[in-house]
Amino acid sequence: MSVKIAFFDTKPYDEASFNEVNCQFGYTIKYHKEHLNIDNVALTKGADVVCIFVNAVVDATVIDELVNNGVKLIALRCAGFNNVDLNAAKGRIKVVRVPAYSPHAVAEHTLALMLTLNRKIHKAYNRTREGNFALNGLMGFDMFGKTAGIIGTGKIAKILIEILRSMGLRVLAYDLYPDKAFAEKNGVEYVSLDDLYCNADIISLHCPLNKDTEYIINKHSISKMKNGVTIINTGRGKLINTHDLIQGLKNKKIGAAGLDVYEEESHYFYEDRSNKVMDDDILARLLSFNNVIVTSHQAFFTKEALFNIAETTLQNIKDFVDEKPLVNEVTI
Repeated sequence: MSVKIAFFDTKPYDEASFNEVNCQFGYTIKYHKEHLNIDNVALTKGADVVCIFVNAVVDATVIDELVNNGVKLIALRCAGFNNVDLNAAKGRIKVVRVPAYSPHAVAEHTLALMLTLNRKIHKAYNRTREGNFALNGLMGFDMFGKTAGIIGTGKIAKILIEILRSMGLRVLAYDLYPDKAFAEKNGVEYVSLDDLYCNADIISLHCPLNKDTEYIINKHSISKMKNGVTIINTGRGKLINTHDLIQGLKNKKIGAAGLDVYEEESHYFYEDRSNKVMDDDILARLLSFNNVIVTSHQAFFTKEALFNIAETTLQNIKDFVDEKPLVNEVTI
């Protein structure tokens, strides 16, 4: 059977990695630069599978059109699936994802944000390039002996925790389903959210986005935190109410923020907008703070991760075609 894949939101690195791995599978892949949405869903006619990324808009209307076009599988090449209407897909079209493509990559990027913000590496880089070697304003703190609060303790968080513990940090964790064996082995303390907020010097978000975690960081939770707390988000943008984050930065309650995700990122991230005026006032305000680092949802972006994404995505498709159990199926 010749399998045809309509591949959306294509970047050069996607095409290179998928073409390399596809040598093992032999599928026909049609690459499209656009995000999948109602305006371009017609491009899926004749395809058996659509392959999408985080910025696709796969609501009930799009799913209706996919079904009408004969598409049998939605293959997410990412872990998150909040952009797909699973209720509309149920019983009509299968959905698979890549649950973990490189937890080490994301954990390491999280640490990089922590260290860069603490030691003001971004400020020092800009200064020295202009011949300014003064140290004023660059003071950080020893991370050794500080307390990190980790919200969500999945694969990524566990790798980060092991790194932080090796650096001498105390780790507090919150998870609805605590891994007590891991905690005991690694010296982690599971606590309530309030206890975590009150005691953590650095808070890092690693929980999924759902109705219970949306805007888990808001003015009320921020008010419970230590003065000068550092907040890191390499999870999902809507875990943080950005307006409340900005207020916390303005009143110095929050000492620094490292964001690899943003709640309205689909309009900006993964694209070159350098020659256009930024019309998102909230993002522009975030970028104006010298104690905020925003990266473009790149925590996953390593050679190893791209290979794993391609391999898992194409294997998911093969399992579907071969009518094997879909180990990475997304269901409700």
